[in-house]
Amino acid sequence: MRKLAREAAFKIVFANLFHEENGKRFREAVYKQEKLSAEDSAFAERLVCVVEEHKDTFLALLNERVARFPEYRIYAADKAILLIALAEINYFDDVPPVVSVSEAADLARKYSTEKSADFVNGVLGGIINA
Repeated sequence: MRKLAREAAFKIVFANLFHEENGKRFREAVYKQEKLSAEDSAFAERLVCVVEEHKDTFLALLNERVARFPEYRIYAADKAILLIALAEINYFDDVPPVVSVSEAADLARKYSTEKSADFVNGVLGGIINA
């Protein structure tokens, strides 16, 4: 189930914000903990790899689009969620952007602050509608 794959990717990307390279063992442990199928593990791994490869570009885009909140002021959980959604929106043709935005808002409701879902939804909505 891709929802669980996104959660696993979120946990890895979030951890990587604090410790740049957690390694393959860490990723595999997260996938195992989430009880992901091989297909879902591959989806999560692809998400994480795209975020790692394009992180600087995504952060620059966030700085450009969120003028009142420079990237360094965005909560780490929200930043990880936004990075994952931007990876999906820009590099996963099989996932409609509106689905990526909805899934990101769901992650924010679960893992971040009370207002984060609206913030994430607004930022991503502005990006896909630009």
